[in-house]
Amino acid sequence: MKLQVHLLGYLWVVLILFKVTFVHGQAGFPYCESFQSTSLRNETLLGGNARLAGGVLQLTQAVENQNGYVYIDIPFSASFGIKASFEYFMHGGNGADGMTMFLFNAATNAFSPGAFGGSLGYAQGTARGGLSGAYMGIGLDLWGNFGNQAEGKVGGFPGAPGQLHPNSVVVRGPASNGYAFVAGRKVGQGGDLAPADQFSIASGAGRVTNPNAVGYRQVFIELKPATGGTGFLLTMEMQVTTVAGSPRMVTLFEDFAYPYAPPPNLKIGFTASTGGFTNFHEIRNLLVEVAAEDDLQVPQATDISGLLGCAGQASSHSIGDEDVFLPNENSTIQCVRLYRSLQDIPDEEDDLCSEGVCGQRHTVVEVSEGVIQVDGKGTGFVFLPFEGTEGRGVEIYYTVTDNYGKTSEPKRLLFEIQGVPPPVEILVDGLPLDAWSICPGEEVTLSAIGAEDYVSFEWYRFGESVASSGSNEFVVKRAGEYEVWAYNALGCPAKSSTIIVDQPPFPSLTIESPIVACHPEASVDIREYIADYDQESYDYRVVSADGVVFVNEEMFARYTAGVYLVSVKQKGTSCWSEGLEFWIRVVQRPVDAAFEYGIDGTDRIADDDGFVLTMEPIWFRDRSTGAISGWSWDFGDGNTSRLRNPVHVYGQKGDFLVTLTIRSEGDCESVAQMNITIHRSYRIMFPTGFTPTSAQNTHFRPKTKGIARMELLVFNVWGELLFRSEDLNTDGWDGNVKGKDAPPGTYVYRANFVAEDGEEIVRTGKFLMVR
Repeated sequence: MKLQVHLLGYLWVVLILFKVTFVHGQAGFPYCESFQSTSLRNETLLGGNARLAGGVLQLTQAVENQNGYVYIDIPFSASFGIKASFEYFMHGGNGADGMTMFLFNAATNAFSPGAFGGSLGYAQGTARGGLSGAYMGIGLDLWGNFGNQAEGKVGGFPGAPGQLHPNSVVVRGPASNGYAFVAGRKVGQGGDLAPADQFSIASGAGRVTNPNAVGYRQVFIELKPATGGTGFLLTMEMQVTTVAGSPRMVTLFEDFAYPYAPPPNLKIGFTASTGGFTNFHEIRNLLVEVAAEDDLQVPQATDISGLLGCAGQASSHSIGDEDVFLPNENSTIQCVRLYRSLQDIPDEEDDLCSEGVCGQRHTVVEVSEGVIQVDGKGTGFVFLPFEGTEGRGVEIYYTVTDNYGKTSEPKRLLFEIQGVPPPVEILVDGLPLDAWSICPGEEVTLSAIGAEDYVSFEWYRFGESVASSGSNEFVVKRAGEYEVWAYNALGCPAKSSTIIVDQPPFPSLTIESPIVACHPEASVDIREYIADYDQESYDYRVVSADGVVFVNEEMFARYTAGVYLVSVKQKGTSCWSEGLEFWIRVVQRPVDAAFEYGIDGTDRIADDDGFVLTMEPIWFRDRSTGAISGWSWDFGDGNTSRLRNPVHVYGQKGDFLVTLTIRSEGDCESVAQMNITIHRSYRIMFPTGFTPTSAQNTHFRPKTKGIARMELLVFNVWGELLFRSEDLNTDGWDGNVKGKDAPPGTYVYRANFVAEDGEEIVRTGKFLMVR
């Protein structure tokens, strides 16, 4: 008997004891599954198209090429055999195919059914293998393909390989023997039943659930170990109703020798399939029990005394091998039941299904000293003595039921109630703490200290026992929530509060490499190159090859070229991660950006009036120094260039900030900027004089650029108009007035212009004519 004591408040524990959902222990036999509720037992596993529907388990619908199965995930020993009974319903389609009850090796890891159609989900087919780990298949074959050799099946009824044998019961062998035909009985035409006794495998037009109604079908199968031989003796009967009110029993096989040696343990299941023809295939009210009932023995329980309970605390007790002997092969405890007295133990129940499922019957006993309840696993119990009951004893009775449904004689449970010792404390380095951090690979020693002398200590991590000894110290090497129960000489524990030992993992650490310092005198902030840098949660450290250490803000420093190591740790801890290597490269010839500009075709940055016109091309010339790998120009108007010496036309007035960015190795940059102001879109230049009689300069007119229209007027000093032209391309005034040469001297001009951008300009002035 193993003991665990939990320090729980009285009221809280009582609520838990009476509200916890009871979970029975190892499921066993008899095993009952009606399929008439909305849920299944945990050990009833469905697959394929199988589903609960209308109070039955529907293995297939009346749909082509379906395959559904169910099996009971409880192994039974081949030594005792098995009995099974079930109702089935085969209806609603056009006459195909059938279903199989099968047994398969319990050691099979990956279960899968057999082929569709006439293979009934058990045997092999053209495109699919047979049922995995198969040992035996008993087919209820309506269509007639399960008993022939079609689709590669081995053996069958006499006749052609593809001949149909409808309304037959067929037994096929294990997978190891190719699912070979072993035996068969035809229950319709062509069989050995008298015409009046013949019947159809199908139920008829619908689901027939009344045993007195025509179409009702129930199957009874028994497999007993062959005495002194190999395999089993098969007995199979069917209850059928072919005349209303007159159900009858038909024996199909009686002690038929099935010759194949079984594996040590088997599991049972059902499968059905459809192919090109269909039916609903359904079962309900399944009962599975051991066949060799007379060979089974009841478990042998013993009185268990000296069970300690501590007042106000819940103690868990598990029943061990020293308390109960299980004589049957592969036997396990299915459930424990508790009784206040021998008079409370009921007579053996007639309902086999009630034996197979322990449920919540007889799981709680209330006495004046406390409450005893079967635990959640169903194989032990919990005792809660009430406060103030120290020194008293409690006596109740228990029985044990094994997985074959056999129940022991009742035996006594004798409890002694002790007082509760005061709690203990957990110390680290002599200090009571509720949390402690250790580095990966480190350890910490926890010490339990209390007011009494303790004989043993049980250490727990997350509520699971991890160590038990007479020492009050425990060495922790991994993170977790720890507590200790210190047992006094009476066996009552003092429980400590919990301490959380944290062992935070190192965060992921990534850094760019190489990191380039763009100037020998420049400082580099290594933090900017660490991915997901988090200064709130972690500390970071850089170590140079000669051992110089930079931590957190110190990493913004001037570095020499070489190899460095970066590491990280959780804040508040002392352990650093393994160093991650990276390089720092220092640029010895730093770049320095500079440029100049001018009007294209000249070395001037403006005209005589100090202007640059909107439509004039402007050249830009790089004057930068250093090992330059690239240029990037931003002209300030949204246009850019990557040429070293570009030419650009602004085409608009404005103040423009020109930026030149040059780059060197490691994406080092230098930037130079200069403002260019463009206030005019035109240029007008008037000569100060002209000489009509010379070879050159024979006409008076302005030179223009960016002008769309022009009106030119020339006057003498008395204001008399001598010349007028609105032709933008005119040669100008040639010094003649009405066909006669005007005298040399001073003259006056007025010119009206419209620039290409629409601006209006008026210019006036004097000029000299020389002859």
